[in-house]
Amino acid sequence: MLSRRKLRFRLIVSFALFGFGLSALFAFSALNIRARVEDQLVTATLLDEVDNLNRQVHEHPDRQPKFGIVEAWTWSDRTIYKAPLEWQHLENGVHDVSDTGADGKTHHYKLAVEHKNGIYSFLRYDISRDELGKQQLLISVIGAVFLFGLLSLVLGLWLSRKVLKPVSELATRLRDFRKAGKADPLAPHFADDEVGELALALDEYAARLTAMVERDREFNSDVSHELRTPLAVIASTTELLQGSPDLTDKLRERLKRIERASRQATELIEALLLLSRAERRGPTRGETTEVARVAADVIESQRPQMRDKPLGIELAVREPVSVNAPASVLSVALTNLIGNAIKYTLEGQVRVEVGAGRIEVIDTGPGIKPEDAERLFQRGVRGEGAGGSGAGLGLAIVRRLCDLYGWQVSMRPRSDANGAIASLVFEPA
Repeated sequence: MLSRRKLRFRLIVSFALFGFGLSALFAFSALNIRARVEDQLVTATLLDEVDNLNRQVHEHPDRQPKFGIVEAWTWSDRTIYKAPLEWQHLENGVHDVSDTGADGKTHHYKLAVEHKNGIYSFLRYDISRDELGKQQLLISVIGAVFLFGLLSLVLGLWLSRKVLKPVSELATRLRDFRKAGKADPLAPHFADDEVGELALALDEYAARLTAMVERDREFNSDVSHELRTPLAVIASTTELLQGSPDLTDKLRERLKRIERASRQATELIEALLLLSRAERRGPTRGETTEVARVAADVIESQRPQMRDKPLGIELAVREPVSVNAPASVLSVALTNLIGNAIKYTLEGQVRVEVGAGRIEVIDTGPGIKPEDAERLFQRGVRGEGAGGSGAGLGLAIVRRLCDLYGWQVSMRPRSDANGAIASLVFEPA
């Protein structure tokens, strides 16, 4: 049974224990270092003094021995001045002085001076050993700081792994779900803490998302069936009517327009359903489509839009280009690009060029602004100028199809004349 311990509580307790332990270790180390340094200083001083005492007694057994820790001089105004001459002008108080000792080394002293009641008194204390002790203490403290820093780093790494282990486990399970393709409940694997609450929220989100995907899948299946059936009826009826011998040329042309519109609607529905499925499962490949053939079919289907406009349309195939995608997908993309060129061009020429792994639609219409080129592929944005009608969804659908299959679609103004160039660059077949 996983206990309920909040992540915040665990962090607070962990760092509180860490701070307490580190402070205790530092205090213990500081006291230990100080005691050891003092012990070393006292031991060294006593050994030096006892050696000095032994030497003085051995050399001059009839004299009173002198000690090196504290040295004293005193006399009155009626006696001869015996202290060093540089001391006689010192004021009362404690002074820092340096002198060469019996060992030939420079020693630092604290000198206490007092001139009172006609008596001169000097008391000198050797602080060289104290300075050495301070240096040893400083080195020891610096070493302790580095040692505790390293210990803190190791302990911090261990605490971070311990505290954040549930979060890492949650991320690992989420990655495993993506590989497995199914979402098993997460909450039962975690304690009732912040990570458990996050896992429960992810479970609820996954349940809502799964339900939405199921509804979308059912809707796509229903739409596919309900729309394809009437379109198939329209296509078959149009084909039967075209076989009648008593049709006039005008009526036959209208039936051809109905047939082309029905085929375009069927292709659009197939592309949208394919887009809906592929955005969940990945694009459908394996079908090779000739770009020039689809472009020729699209041009023929779009000729009725030209009506009586003084407009010509031309297909130029510089080299064959094939793509690994369904023909309906390519047809929807080219229908939007070529249809927009025809719609916005009042007169002149629309040229469709195929080659070098791409297809370009070049028109002589009003053109576009460079800053508006990318904005035209956004949902709900319509072109300005002649014939600027519609919901602004065509180029947005083209962008989604191109993103799905790894193609690059773009719009740019012509540099040599008025008009625009729509480019569709394919991945290698």
